[in-house]
Amino acid sequence: MPLAADIRTAAPAQPLVLAVALVPAALLAAAVSQHGTRMLALLALGAALGATLYLSAFGFASAYRRLIEERDATAVRAQLLMLGAATLLFAPLLAQGSWLGRDLAGAVAPAGLQVAAGAFLFGIGMQLAGGCGSGTLYAAGGGQLRMLLTLAAFCAGSFWASLHLQAWSALPALEPIALGSRVGWPAAVALQLGALLALDALLARVSPRRPGWRARWPLAAGALTLAVLNFFTLITAGHPWSITWAFALWGAKIAGTLGWDPSTSAFWSADFQRSALEASVFADTTSVMDFGLVFGALAAAAYAGGFRLRWRMSAGAAASALLGGLAMGYGARIAYGCNIGAFFSGVASTSLHGWLWIAAALPGCWAGILLRRRFS
Repeated sequence: MPLAADIRTAAPAQPLVLAVALVPAALLAAAVSQHGTRMLALLALGAALGATLYLSAFGFASAYRRLIEERDATAVRAQLLMLGAATLLFAPLLAQGSWLGRDLAGAVAPAGLQVAAGAFLFGIGMQLAGGCGSGTLYAAGGGQLRMLLTLAAFCAGSFWASLHLQAWSALPALEPIALGSRVGWPAAVALQLGALLALDALLARVSPRRPGWRARWPLAAGALTLAVLNFFTLITAGHPWSITWAFALWGAKIAGTLGWDPSTSAFWSADFQRSALEASVFADTTSVMDFGLVFGALAAAAYAGGFRLRWRMSAGAAASALLGGLAMGYGARIAYGCNIGAFFSGVASTSLHGWLWIAAALPGCWAGILLRRRFS
């Protein structure tokens, strides 16, 4: 099967789509600029991430599906390259703990039953929906309106899970463990790179497809670019790239307009969450980057001549999109993030919960593939 990136660059650009998209993009930038130049920089980083995901056809749900169904590990091996590069970039900053006077924190969370359950559920959801956290946004930016159903359900599921977090947090779990702080950053980087190389060698042996460097280059370039952009996110936002916190926040804001009282929730009564609810979404770093990701994917799709509004879908496809989004939203909230915030950023931060996330998500993907066939 030809790489999607090769197909996308074959069509002429769509300047009219770019021109039409320029108006809402300019309005978004104006709204974000009221909260400082840092937020504008995060908007630009989100746009660069969206463009990279689209142009390199860098996916997570499809990568795991091809690995499970076809034993094609090409895209998963690209993820290992991304993780290795991000680990090398993150380590000096996280070891120092700050950058130009800004405190930096990795994506570190407890590893326990809560993460395993959430990641397993997320794996099911990403196969039902046909996209992950980042995939939902960049596919919507490329014109797949079915993903708007997934996004709406994603927000609902994230908000729903936030109301149950106190119960989930009571389950057995290890304290937050980052290898960098436990064994020292040089040793942690060496251990993690060794594990990634071992996994790559294993995947190379079990995968019948071994494309040459030229065939893998779009994915490899995308992997390295995503690692670099996550590095710039870390020094700009003070934390690594995340996606799904914004979905929980949007769901809570919508629930508030419908009469829900945040004071009834222990989670939303906490200082950070209450402040986020009271503030504009344009002051929230994750929301701003998510908005940028959609517009970046849209611009990349128009540049590559691949933007198409696809709205036709069967009842089964709509149901699959909704159920997948709901499962991903609930799973991401209880697992401290999705394939980006928990897996990519967590592993790059040498957090044990990031490794647990992918170990639980892959069996969830297998279950999701079986369920997906019922909706086809």
